[in-house]
Amino acid sequence: MQKIATSPISEIETQTVDEAAALRTSEEPGHIEQLNRDAEARWANRLLVDNSLTRGLVSFQANKARAIYRWFKYKEAFSAGLIEYLLNKYPIANGVLLDPFAGSGTALFAAGGLGMKAEGIELLPIGRTIIATKQLIDWDLKQADVKRLAYWRDERPWQKCKAPNPINELRITRGAYPAETFDALGRFIGASEQEEKRVKAVLLFALLCILESISFTRKDGQYLRWDYRAGRRQGKKIFDKGKIPTFDEAVTDKLHQIVDDLQSADFPEDLFATTRSKADVELRGGSCLEILPQLKTKSYDCLITSPPYCNRYDYTRTYALELALLGVDEEGLIKLRQEMLSCTVENRAKYLLKLNPVWKAALDAADNQTLLQSILACLDSQKELDLLNNDGIPRMVRGYFYEMACVIFESARVLKSGAPLIMVNDNVRYAGVSISVDIILSEIAEQLGFVAEQILVLPNGKGNSSQQMGAHGREALRKCVYLWRKK
Repeated sequence: MQKIATSPISEIETQTVDEAAALRTSEEPGHIEQLNRDAEARWANRLLVDNSLTRGLVSFQANKARAIYRWFKYKEAFSAGLIEYLLNKYPIANGVLLDPFAGSGTALFAAGGLGMKAEGIELLPIGRTIIATKQLIDWDLKQADVKRLAYWRDERPWQKCKAPNPINELRITRGAYPAETFDALGRFIGASEQEEKRVKAVLLFALLCILESISFTRKDGQYLRWDYRAGRRQGKKIFDKGKIPTFDEAVTDKLHQIVDDLQSADFPEDLFATTRSKADVELRGGSCLEILPQLKTKSYDCLITSPPYCNRYDYTRTYALELALLGVDEEGLIKLRQEMLSCTVENRAKYLLKLNPVWKAALDAADNQTLLQSILACLDSQKELDLLNNDGIPRMVRGYFYEMACVIFESARVLKSGAPLIMVNDNVRYAGVSISVDIILSEIAEQLGFVAEQILVLPNGKGNSSQQMGAHGREALRKCVYLWRKK
């Protein structure tokens, strides 16, 4: 009987043509809905609505009132308040916390501010830069540095710079700024070269904080949306971003915010008030699939994280302006995109067993997850019927869960017995097929050394894209916080 390869993930998974045909006929969207209902019934006593988990607390919104957290709008971050709430709820007061998807470092600094040691892993240079700047402010910034930042705010020395620095651009960022703004960017960086390294680092951070606002772009999940004034055609609808501030307006306002926060005594609980604790934070740069296997077994007391969601969001595109300014070139951008957890249709399949042969147990756990395999078969069938808006969706979803299984495997290895793993994640939907990410990952976790104690559900679900609602109707999707405990 003829064999067909199902995925390069393990290189050894095969399936007969007859078996594949049986899956295509049985795993239709309606059948997936029934499987989802069955799964929810199995988990009914562990799917718990927690009214304390508001959208604002779980998202970046609650950080808007906190110094430094509010300087850069890292929209994918959860709030420092959420970390404090979870550490108090369970409770976790000492030891070492790990976040393998550190992002802008919210979990690390919130835990560090409560006296824990915190270690993180982050792939994207923008996240690493935010974290490094927070550490600099926490540990090294002097009062004289703040005065120098105030000088930049008030005197605008970049206006006198006669040697602007060249600004790195990528294909997807070319033409992103008005000409006078692009020139001012170079002058600002050129003038900052003369500053002491601490001041220079904060000035660069201030620049990163305003790039979106002074550009013709707006972050829109999967990509950058371009204002019509950029002269690029992007879709049928004309996008008008509204007033775009001048460079001087935007950077001066940001420096006002930074200096005011650093001089303020109104944040006694904040890391960056006049008297501030020094959070014990260590960051490793790179992919967690590469770095997690290097960490010592049974060495962490807690893991809190929010991985990229399985939602097609491409952070190398949405943060392309920032990555370009930080010196990432075209080759580097492609490398970053591939090293990310598979959450975008441009990710190629990773040969996970080649990366680490011990992950066989993780791949087996994903292979044996009935709901996941039914969803994958359904998406493959939808692709064959040309019902998906992008043929890369089945590959992305498959890669996401198999790679997450490997992350879960390594997380179980590095956590101490009884240690909690807390994860923020969203469920998703493709071509009318709802994917219960929370239950699938929790059942995989139970095969890899965890007890899945609870899935805390936000009281208000997440909506669908307008495309999904137009074709398949609206269906509220769960936003959740998982609590697993190492056996």
